Amino acid sequence: MKILFISHNRLGDAVLSTGLLSHLAQRYPAARITIACGPVPSSLLALAPNVEAVVVMEKAPMAGHWRKLWRQTISQRWDLVVDLRASLLAWLLWSKQRRVLSANSDDLHRVRHVADLLQLSDPPNPQLWLRPEHEAAALDRLPRGGPILALGPTANWGGKQWPIERFLELAQRLTSTHGILPNARIAVFGADNERPAAQRLIDGLPKDQVVDLIGRIDLPVVLACLRRCALYIGNDSGLMHMAAAAAIPTLGLFGPSRDELYAPWGPNAALVRTDRSYDDIRNDPAYDYRKQDSWMATLSVEKAEAAAQALHARMMEQAP
Repeated sequence: MKILFISHNRLGDAVLSTGLLSHLAQRYPAARITIACGPVPSSLLALAPNVEAVVVMEKAPMAGHWRKLWRQTISQRWDLVVDLRASLLAWLLWSKQRRVLSANSDDLHRVRHVADLLQLSDPPNPQLWLRPEHEAAALDRLPRGGPILALGPTANWGGKQWPIERFLELAQRLTSTHGILPNARIAVFGADNERPAAQRLIDGLPKDQVVDLIGRIDLPVVLACLRRCALYIGNDSGLMHMAAAAAIPTLGLFGPSRDELYAPWGPNAALVRTDRSYDDIRNDPAYDYRKQDSWMATLSVEKAEAAAQALHARMMEQAP
């Protein structure tokens, strides 16, 4: 059986669709799967079971990336085409079955929306995969020896970024003698182009406590490093969704984005948002998505700390 799985360009959306990809691999264990996706998530999706090929869709003018994908897939006879991008391509290929994602409703989480494509009443959790070499590389970066607090202080838009000085204060509180992770190491994650936004956090933490992973490792090793951490706290971003998919305790920080659609998904995930609702922020006359000013100012350190403590307490209660 040959399956074409057309996934997303953005990391977060791609991660949220991996539960469906995992379901297909389990349902059709002999399938040969071709994945089409953007450059960023490609290294993660390539590790899924039964993946025969990955077509990286580099955005090109005049929908050139779609024409390229059509040329690479038109000669195949597909048993199933799953299109999460709602494109015309699925209807232009020879396939026995097609499943094309429709527009989402305003109140359905993306994981549930994707699961509806195959009429799955119990949405499968996002799932990511690793190889032993990735785990070995993570062990080199984060050797054994006490708990690790993971921080994701960046996002794809400045409006979603909690002020760096608050990340710093929260990290200091949580890793203090009386914190939930006393004397823990602090691993800071982010893409290379996000270093300017995160550097003040790295510089503000004790050098013997902080582990700088900004732009230093590829995504599969990032995932392996996340799995070695006791708690992840970060803005609404693809990295947050990776942490939740890694099944580590994950606290997402929300403000000018819709948590009912993009909350971290999984049994070990939680969120805390600003005192202002999404609608309140979006209807503010000063709101402008083209600017990079943070809209996270009404999320206090105390509120974020209380949410982290509540998540940690829940994990302790569930521990065997």
